[in-house]
Amino acid sequence: MIRKQLKECPECASKNIFGDREKGETICRDCGLVIEDRMVDFGQEWRTFEDDANTKRRTGAPTSETSFDQGLGTEVGNTSDFYKLSSDRERDRFFRLRKWNIRISTAIERNLKVALAELKRVSSFLKLPKSVEEEAARIYRQAVQKGLVRGRSMESVVAGALYAACRRHEVPRTLDEMGEASGIEKKEIGRTYRFVTRELEISIKPSNPADYIPRFASALKLSAETQSKSVEILEHARDIELTSGRGPTGIAAAALYVASLIHGEKRTQREVADVAGVTEVTIRNRYKELIKKLKLTKEVEKSKKK
Repeated sequence: MIRKQLKECPECASKNIFGDREKGETICRDCGLVIEDRMVDFGQEWRTFEDDANTKRRTGAPTSETSFDQGLGTEVGNTSDFYKLSSDRERDRFFRLRKWNIRISTAIERNLKVALAELKRVSSFLKLPKSVEEEAARIYRQAVQKGLVRGRSMESVVAGALYAACRRHEVPRTLDEMGEASGIEKKEIGRTYRFVTRELEISIKPSNPADYIPRFASALKLSAETQSKSVEILEHARDIELTSGRGPTGIAAAALYVASLIHGEKRTQREVADVAGVTEVTIRNRYKELIKKLKLTKEVEKSKKK
């Protein structure tokens, strides 16, 4: 497998390029030029190390951004090897080598080892997918390498990186949820998130309120019809630019509240506010805006009479 795919032959400008993995060569099929004869295969290692072809094949573990050494570190033996040594001198040497092998040398590596463990804990608490965890670890690693962690708590930068990764992968998590999981105030997480994304030049699209609907509807035990109606309300609100400049969680919660009233699955503003992590005042204000701008007053009043 070639790291950088060639677009054309340097000799005849043909685009008929063929990569032979068995020979490790890249060849032009038109003129026969061997463009590269030392291809590097970055895939898994499947060859056997014994004469017997039936032996179990050995593969290396995949690299991971969530490990401080990206999963490329090695380890000197294990405790079972200790009993294979015959003399005390060999045993002392074994433990000395093992100790220096485990010891982390640089300050960045020490920081990453502690921070990435915290990142895994918060990610597990929030039940985030592996892709988000990997992205957050990559963002945090870049922040450490650029010295953005200085003067800030490690936990706040970890939470900010996780929030940025959630936004990039469109995984709906609020600052309140991030604060509850990390033990950091949401204002501090928000400040750190904005600082890190600005310094690392990470472009993030605005949150889509509709992304929050499934989670809120599930927590409130609302039907699929109510959920679909709330998404429809949000789409109409977006068309008239009613969602611009408003918090995505507040407008999503209000749309769900309106939909629940229309379908007769009444939930109080307090219940909806608690699930969404916003105040009752926010729900009330967004509710009034939605029914007025989208002309939903008749539908709501009709459902109340049933």
